[in-house]
Amino acid sequence: MKRFFLLGPVFLLLLQVSIRPVWAQVDPQKQLEAYRNRALQEKLFVHIDRTFYVAGELMWFKINYVDGSFHKPLSLSKVTYLEVLDKENRPVLQTKVAMAAGGGYGSLFLPTTLASGNYLVRAYTNWMKNFSPDYFFEKTVTIVNTFRKLELPALKDSLTVDVQFFPEGGNLVRKLTSTVGFKTVGSRGKGVDLRGAIVDQTNDTVVRFKPLKFGMGRFEFTPAEGQQYRAVLTDANGKVMIRPFPAIQEQGYTMQVTEAGNGQLRISVNSTTNAATVYLLAHTRLASIQAEQQSIRDNRASFTIDKKTLGEGISHLTVFDASRKPVCERLYFKRPERRLAIDTRFTSGALSTREKAVVELTAQDETGKAALADLSVAIYRLDSLQPAESGDIQTYLLMTSDLRGAVESPDYYFSASGSEVAEATDNLMLTQGWRRFRWENVQQLNQPQDEYLPEVNGHFIRGKIVHSGTGMPGRGLSSYLSVPGKHILLYGSRSDSEGRIHFETKDFYGPKDLVAQLNPKDSIFRIELQNPFFERFASSRLPIFDFSPALKDPLLNRSISMQAQNAYYRGNLSRYQPPKVDSIPFYGVANEKYLLDDFTRFPVMEEIFREYVPGVMARKRRDGYTISVLDVQHKLFFDASPMALLDGVPIFSMDRVMEIDPRKVQKLEVMTRRYIVGPLVFDGLISFTTYKGDLAGYRPDAKALLADYEGLQVPRDFYVPRYDTPQKSGSRLPDLRNLLHWAPSVKLNDQGKAQLEFYTSDEDGTYRFVINGIAVDGRTGGKQGTFEVTKVIK
Repeated sequence: MKRFFLLGPVFLLLLQVSIRPVWAQVDPQKQLEAYRNRALQEKLFVHIDRTFYVAGELMWFKINYVDGSFHKPLSLSKVTYLEVLDKENRPVLQTKVAMAAGGGYGSLFLPTTLASGNYLVRAYTNWMKNFSPDYFFEKTVTIVNTFRKLELPALKDSLTVDVQFFPEGGNLVRKLTSTVGFKTVGSRGKGVDLRGAIVDQTNDTVVRFKPLKFGMGRFEFTPAEGQQYRAVLTDANGKVMIRPFPAIQEQGYTMQVTEAGNGQLRISVNSTTNAATVYLLAHTRLASIQAEQQSIRDNRASFTIDKKTLGEGISHLTVFDASRKPVCERLYFKRPERRLAIDTRFTSGALSTREKAVVELTAQDETGKAALADLSVAIYRLDSLQPAESGDIQTYLLMTSDLRGAVESPDYYFSASGSEVAEATDNLMLTQGWRRFRWENVQQLNQPQDEYLPEVNGHFIRGKIVHSGTGMPGRGLSSYLSVPGKHILLYGSRSDSEGRIHFETKDFYGPKDLVAQLNPKDSIFRIELQNPFFERFASSRLPIFDFSPALKDPLLNRSISMQAQNAYYRGNLSRYQPPKVDSIPFYGVANEKYLLDDFTRFPVMEEIFREYVPGVMARKRRDGYTISVLDVQHKLFFDASPMALLDGVPIFSMDRVMEIDPRKVQKLEVMTRRYIVGPLVFDGLISFTTYKGDLAGYRPDAKALLADYEGLQVPRDFYVPRYDTPQKSGSRLPDLRNLLHWAPSVKLNDQGKAQLEFYTSDEDGTYRFVINGIAVDGRTGGKQGTFEVTKVIK
């Protein structure tokens, strides 16, 4: 965890903004509105079925996709990248997930090659790569490999504490009173309860402090003239720690936010400068923007904001000086009133093993009106391995996604009420403040072009053309990407000034063999494909992995359950949902189509063209064959050669086209008109398809790039055994499922209702259900509960 002793993390970057003369002429409110309009903020929330796994199990997930300002479901990006990272930020698992309106879902098999430890699951879209990786969704999961000896890392001194101080607004200024938030975090990432004091250079105690909740608290402090300060902290065992205190400015601004009553907030700004005016800008996730200017009298200015004008969740309050330079900033949290209330009712009564469970799900808004919502549901057996779930889609979207670093027990700030919760929430805003943008980017005159485009139609495969000898970029060169097979796919791209190319794919699922080529006349260049996953990482750190020996028996039971499932139900666990893709070739319906088995089989390709393909003319000249396609519009043959494809792979040499063995070709299709693929134009097109779609022994050019590439994930079916007959109920196959049910998308009807059915396993005990939901209007909510399953005694 980084230390910010001078300023809070929100304000640290503000001081790096140099004063530009143009700021006196611009309006931060209009700048922020323009920034929101050009820089769409996307948010992802991933509901993972559990947070503890043994290697060999499946991890199931549902991705909710919303806009970052209003949290309504989006349908812009069609691909999400999901990774599992180890403690060194090395990806151990990666997948690409197809997205429909509002989200997508999938699964990952956790191989037995994984080491035991804590891992980070993160998710993002291509568009989100333009911004900081701190914006990506992240969640910690634990994976234990029961096939390897459990080697736990040596734990550091558990008394090691990270202490951070955050002056309200970002500044400590001589002779001005400020509220200072503090946070004390132990080596396991949890807040610790310490007593502390601020002492001056003569060791006199100026102020004492202690945490209120989760290691966070606050105190009032006025830096005196000529004094230097440090913090002295003492833990419950009497151990004393000395920590530095934030530096103090001789001149500057401070701000204080207090409740003014009657639903009002008061923002007080104090200054030791000669400034005449200050400017306050308030907004909630770049929306609900409001601004006001006040004159400074007696070094003080005061603003009042009606809290009803602020959106729910986290709002930013930023103070600018007269030249519109940001000088102070503060976060404020407004508890949500709009909510999605989810309820469950087991209509099947008390449950025993191998019995059908029926659950009625309902959702309403805060007024009791039925909500049209989409729910994801996980039901699993409680044991001592699985920690309690903390946080849901509502706490993530309204709080934790807008704060840097892990938030301990986010449910506390939403489920509880009272003055202590209000103060603890404000302490969180003081100590974990952050902004999903940088003011220097907002106020930049010449906005840079976004490097990553949203994938609105399908996955982008990106690459670069470089000179084989010098590595210099190849500019303005045509490139071709094909996927060999009976489903003809071909993509074209022309390199830009940096040699960059990109291919926009569609219906690109599962593992593929790719062939990337340049025209042979550009043989001095080569193509390099880029990693589609982002290689920059957030500053978050995984908690230290520790595993108690007392959990040996529960871990053994979990491992036996996993092995039994994989041994007896392997086929059922590997059933997939074939995606609905267009089987028509990329060029659509051809002008001419020939199934060669319907005609006389000629031994050479030239005879086929001559005898029954009138749209193609092949001639042999001194320097080799030329092939021309008839332009049906003008009744003339094109001058240039057509694009020739074999199972979708371009063949640039007409001699090699004529060498194709017709006896291995099942189908021949001809486009007798000019055809466009991306930026590339072809004078007609000839497509050969072999019986197996495997090129029938043809080898692409030696300089072609051949690559194995993983497309979008093909969704896996969640297997639920059915015990609806005496024969099935009496089956001797063991059913040791820990995860009873997973439903990534339960659509509620117009009455806000749906019914869920599943069967219990052979395992009795306590089970937990975890539900996350989002309505079409952006309301969100979560629900957790437990139920019992008793053992059937035969």
